[in-house]
Amino acid sequence: MTSIDTRNAVADLERLKTLHNGTKQALTFSEAEFERRLAGLREIMTAQDLDAVILTSYHGIKYYSDFLYTTFGRQYALVVTQGQSITVTANIDAGMPWRTSYGDNIVYTDWRRDNFYFGLQEALNRQGIKARRIGMEDDALPTLSRQNLQVAFEGAELVDVSQAAMRQRMIKSAEEIEVIKHGARIGDLGGEAIRAAIREGITEYEVALIGTEAMVHEIAKTFPGREVRDTWVWFQSGINTDGAHNWATTRKLQQGDILSLNCFPMTSGYYTALERTLFLGQPDERSLELWNVNVEVHRRGLELIKPGAVCKDIAAELNEIYIGHGLLPNRTFGYGHSFGVLSHYYGREAGLELREDIDTVLEPGMVVSMEPMITVLDGAPGAGGYREHDILVVGEDGAENITKFPFGPEHNIIEG
Repeated sequence: MTSIDTRNAVADLERLKTLHNGTKQALTFSEAEFERRLAGLREIMTAQDLDAVILTSYHGIKYYSDFLYTTFGRQYALVVTQGQSITVTANIDAGMPWRTSYGDNIVYTDWRRDNFYFGLQEALNRQGIKARRIGMEDDALPTLSRQNLQVAFEGAELVDVSQAAMRQRMIKSAEEIEVIKHGARIGDLGGEAIRAAIREGITEYEVALIGTEAMVHEIAKTFPGREVRDTWVWFQSGINTDGAHNWATTRKLQQGDILSLNCFPMTSGYYTALERTLFLGQPDERSLELWNVNVEVHRRGLELIKPGAVCKDIAAELNEIYIGHGLLPNRTFGYGHSFGVLSHYYGREAGLELREDIDTVLEPGMVVSMEPMITVLDGAPGAGGYREHDILVVGEDGAENITKFPFGPEHNIIEG
């Protein structure tokens, strides 16, 4: 039997591949939309005298290419120059990244440790570019990865573009707003499924599953041919309502419980949300009082969102309502945030937050939430977390509330 030299066999394997397997699939947005986005990034490149940008974040790659990667410990990138955009993806995904992205693709294999960086070099070498200055996303780039990029592009200056790219993403196109509106509608459907499922003895996680299933089916119907992934529900009861991001547990619902409904349909990487306070049975007097205060803040917040409003001014005015009720220390986070390419593990557009330290002026095309919340700790009258959440699209003359699920005690006390 002939012996095989395993080391030589592995050494002969390709470091990079071209895997145009199948045909390009229909993307979430039109070709014109992706060209608009890339043109905006290229304007940033020109302003900062960059030869290329290497995007490595979920949101950066998704926004400019439509490809949303699954890392599992591997690295991914989108290399953008003035002439091309090329995703660099792992061999484990085969041809799927090319099929589901705008632009070209290079696949790197696992046979050598540095093949990812070799793929980035190849993306520029194919275009005859020896980069002097390269844009990076420093807000989402680990230090070790940045060091490796510096080694791969020795002599090049690495320049942060994350804040400029974030500002570009803050203004939504008509196509993006259409996707977001569908997401808000689907979140409402999830809320209706959850409200219908609420009863004494059912567990938080069972209610969450019911809401998630309803939304996933509607997403599949609304966006045929696209990936169905990442949609979830946080449904909380009793003490578990104290934090906005508390996951569902095996706790069983009891009469008198404060409840929190939180639906998060993910439509092709775009996050929307519906959040509501409910009660199973009649709330006690203090609970009802606290709920109504938070609804008062919510209603006023919805009125304040309009073009020309300043984020920090909105926060300041809403603070005054809480101060009048002695509840300002019970606030748990800012009053709202931007929407777009976002999930619980990627994509915060931190420049568009309704907080005291943000001086961004609201403009047409921005999409923001109004989501006041207060928490009263266990043992105090009215203990629990109270929050409402609507999504608004800022227009030329005002703002459109695209959340239709009702809020407040007149709608969300569940008898039974």
